[in-house]
Amino acid sequence: MPALDSFIAGLPKAELHVHHVGSASPRIVAELAARHPDSPVPADPEALADFFTFRDFAHFVEVYLSVVDLVRDAEDVRLLTYEIARDMARQQIRYAELTVTPYSSTRRGIPDGAFVEAIEDARKAAESELGVVLRWCFDIPGEAGLPAAEETARIACELKPEGLVSFGLGGPEIGVPRPQFKPYFDRAIAAGLHSVPHAGETTGPQTIWDALTELRAERIGHGTSAPQDPRLLAHLAEHRIPLEVCPTSNLATRAVADIERHPVREMVAAGVLVTINSDDPPMFGTDLNTEYAVAARLLELDERGVAGLAKNAVEASFLDAAGKARLNAEIDAYTDAWRRG
Repeated sequence: MPALDSFIAGLPKAELHVHHVGSASPRIVAELAARHPDSPVPADPEALADFFTFRDFAHFVEVYLSVVDLVRDAEDVRLLTYEIARDMARQQIRYAELTVTPYSSTRRGIPDGAFVEAIEDARKAAESELGVVLRWCFDIPGEAGLPAAEETARIACELKPEGLVSFGLGGPEIGVPRPQFKPYFDRAIAAGLHSVPHAGETTGPQTIWDALTELRAERIGHGTSAPQDPRLLAHLAEHRIPLEVCPTSNLATRAVADIERHPVREMVAAGVLVTINSDDPPMFGTDLNTEYAVAARLLELDERGVAGLAKNAVEASFLDAAGKARLNAEIDAYTDAWRRG
């Protein structure tokens, strides 16, 4: 696969399911940990590999939240955001919808206005200096309950930064039913935001149905359990509702037991619009290029097939029509040039 890996490395891409704090590289995490020595997070980049080894999904959430606690002021926020874009530029990611959790920062004392200003300043710098277009999904941390939902909806609807395009729901699914968040999604949708909750990663298909019927989901984060319900798969395919699939993440959090049995094959076979994403890449020892290579192997794709995955992400994105046309044209031009040798 070396030739295909090289093709993937240069392929222009979009990413739709990638978390803000979860994208902190070991270098940045170690730097933040050194600045905040009261944190349990190691300040040694090599020790982070062991720290980021998860026993299960609950342990992943515990570790994730300890890294969240390292982001304590607006300068931390801006530094983190810009450095994420730098890592994306190295992977030829042209456009990304970054899942941001304002509540995690505001509850730690960062004023909401300062938080929004920091991510927006980084977004503008990333586009002008790195050529990476960032957009935001503000998500509710489900484990924090309805107070977090209220705060997230308030910030999204009242401050509504220029880069904000969608409203989401993350965190654990077990014990966190989707329907309780309906009023907050209704407010966000009324304010012009798209609905993109996580669903069906560590729970069954009913969670996905709840996201569709109660939260009016336009895309589903993960959707790993969808193939367990053929009627659901048919519904997703018929209505062209994309799934944001994150293979290595699903393995790391034990949402799937074996990467070789990842349900992405059944999703594609059913005609579902599948996008490939990295979720929390440094925490899972991956990046988007690696996830494309994993998907290519599982789906037995050549260069054209991989380019098709890249175009799926463009189609499923909330990029405007002109932006989609430009990025699709760039993908086609790159693929044609590669095949000509």
